[in-house]
Amino acid sequence: MKLTLKVWRQGGKYKGEFVTYQLNDVNPDMSFLEMLDVLNEQLVAQREEPVAFEHDCREGICGTCSLVIDGRPHGPMKGTTTCQVHMRHYHEGDTIVIEPFRANAFPVIKDLVVNRSAFDRIIQSGGYVNVNTGQAQDANAIPVEKETASRAFDAAACIGCGACVAACPNASAMLFTSAKISHLALLPQGQVERQKRVISMVAQMDNEGFGQCSNVKACEAECPKEISVENIARMNREYLSAVFASDREMV
Repeated sequence: MKLTLKVWRQGGKYKGEFVTYQLNDVNPDMSFLEMLDVLNEQLVAQREEPVAFEHDCREGICGTCSLVIDGRPHGPMKGTTTCQVHMRHYHEGDTIVIEPFRANAFPVIKDLVVNRSAFDRIIQSGGYVNVNTGQAQDANAIPVEKETASRAFDAAACIGCGACVAACPNASAMLFTSAKISHLALLPQGQVERQKRVISMVAQMDNEGFGQCSNVKACEAECPKEISVENIARMNREYLSAVFASDREMV
């Protein structure tokens, strides 16, 4: 099938603009990233600079393939990453608009590639987990209730792709940060640094320039792992509890 692509180009001779490309004979069984590979092969054959975009596992695991497709982070499918979108979801003659994630905290490196190291710094600010070293414990040595374990596992499913930031009108990173905080706050292994962790990670999130949550819930709707906004409520509770505890210690 024939498609028209409007791709954001930035860097080199491009100052930040949409450039239109025509693709013929697109195979419906291609993934979205394979379609971009075909576009780049066409550009190289024409002695033009290929489009820069990120990818790694191409299996919906890493979240590296972060694109905004027709205004939606990761494209039209719910609960999927860009690499899991296939061209059979499009039709002959469609025009597809492709651009990078938009946020001040995610500066564009080139074309569709953005710098998401702000997420790394938020995680790093959480510090380490204090656990006993030595021989590995048996699986049942630290009992965790099934419901609690399930909530922790759901939070841990966050792949840090940044779709929540791209979807939020305020470019908030609260869904990502709250998922990382919830993961350890729910488990026994995360209790020792629990209060210090949430204060440090929230402070780092603010320092990176992300916006505040206004309960639009677009983050949950566009998250490829369908992380719940319940984690944001949990993070707020954890943060207030930690701040009050810190104030009492200072008295």
